[in-house]
Amino acid sequence: EVKSLANQTAKATGEIASQVTSMQEETEGSVTAIRSIGETVGRINEIAGSISAAVEQQGAATSEISRNVQQAAQGTQEVTSNITSVSQAAGETGTASAQVLSASQDVARQSEELSAAVEKFLGDVRAA
Repeated sequence: EVKSLANQTAKATGEIASQVTSMQEETEGSVTAIRSIGETVGRINEIAGSISAAVEQQGAATSEISRNVQQAAQGTQEVTSNITSVSQAAGETGTASAQVLSASQDVARQSEELSAAVEKFLGDVRAA
């Protein structure tokens, strides 16, 4: 009976050793998987950092574009105002030109009348 118990104990010890070995192998696999997960999480953190930096740069670029658009809009308003002023000045110049033309036509007509009066006067003086 002792021999039978010894055999059973040896058999149980072998089974336990086999199970311990199996658990050690499973534990090594788990450690490898956890290490791999840790590396993956590290890579994800790096990628997230890169994405965050890219988003920050994109935000800065968007702000720069917005500022440039506002400056362009302001410049456009100034140009429009200047064009309006030039248009008004051109209209005023046109009016003044018309007045100068009318005055010069009056002067030319009066000059002709004066010239005719002087010739008549000279003709009257010569005849007398």
